[in-house]
Amino acid sequence: MTTTGDGARPYPFGPVDRLEVDPQLAELSGEQPVLRVNLPFGGDAWLVTRHADVKTVLADSRFSRAAAVGDHVPRTVSAGLPSTSMLSMDPPEHSRLRRRVANAFTVRRVEALRPYVRRIVNDLLDNMIAAGSPADLTKALTWPLPITVICELLGVPVADRDRFNVWVDGLLMLSDPEQSARAREHLNGYLAGLVALRRTAPTSDLLGELVTAQAEEEDPLREEELVSLGVSLLSAGQEATANQIGNFVYTLLTNPDLWRELVADPGLIPDAVEELSRIVPISATAGFTRIATEEVELGGQTVCAGDAVVAELGMANRDPEVFDRPGEIDFHRGSVPHVTFGHGVHHCLGAQLARMELRTVLEALVSRLPGLRLAVLADEVPWRTERLIRGAETLPVSW
Repeated sequence: MTTTGDGARPYPFGPVDRLEVDPQLAELSGEQPVLRVNLPFGGDAWLVTRHADVKTVLADSRFSRAAAVGDHVPRTVSAGLPSTSMLSMDPPEHSRLRRRVANAFTVRRVEALRPYVRRIVNDLLDNMIAAGSPADLTKALTWPLPITVICELLGVPVADRDRFNVWVDGLLMLSDPEQSARAREHLNGYLAGLVALRRTAPTSDLLGELVTAQAEEEDPLREEELVSLGVSLLSAGQEATANQIGNFVYTLLTNPDLWRELVADPGLIPDAVEELSRIVPISATAGFTRIATEEVELGGQTVCAGDAVVAELGMANRDPEVFDRPGEIDFHRGSVPHVTFGHGVHHCLGAQLARMELRTVLEALVSRLPGLRLAVLADEVPWRTERLIRGAETLPVSW
């Protein structure tokens, strides 16, 4: 296993600044696309930034997520994921869990949810508009929407969403392992209670379907796997989407020509969502650690068996070998093969749901509030810190 060694650069190279790419990271990425770094926890790893290399790390079975379980593993966050998490598994164990929930996130099922999501978005905007300008868009829309949708999908009482916000927030802390552990314990206990209820009173929601299937299948999920799966879906469906909705709106309102372009042509919104997904970094650091299970040549470097590797998706999405004018936002770019939702077997299950929510929000905003603008200077927008996911603390807007 990798340990701290001479010549490794401390990572991250600088503090997270809103949605900006670290200039040191950008410079080093061009010079050394596979770079030895010392992570905040656990020791040294290879930092991979080039698009092709990142896709290899994410999809090649020689880079294992299961081997990265444990506190001794180099990582960017204070506490690693438990072995029961789908994100900590390799095939075939990963495939066994993933197929249980994959049907809930097909294009067809996500499209069936669109009218419901559109109704929730409009209800939230009705309330915001009625309360008057200015408003905090994070409180009025970006946080309530995803938690309402994922609660509907899973069958979790929306009335409990305030508790979820606190627990998920703690779960994704970068530097406080005790708070992260407490948050996971709360979430595990809560989901275990919901699972127990569905054993006595079956439901047609996703959690109910999983419990029913568990009783009927020859290879049922273990209790801890079922609970961990629910926690993963709940936290991912809430935190990432909520922050990215706000990040997209902030990016558009601080680039008013882009906002006006969407107001004039809402048909561009699907392409805009893909381009914004590419260029707006969502993670505050490189992604989950993987361990090389054998020697691999990567970007001109020899990665030895047992070495830790982390992939910088944000830099991969700005690789000039793949994207012309990578630092510019262009809604007419055409195909945008970004890796924001991952690649390979761990490609985000909820990618289609997130896309649908992002498109629905932008469609509603440009049609109902074409004059939307920031109510403060861009530099005055406060940002969440010490979190795995980037996002605004508040987003004051006027119209």
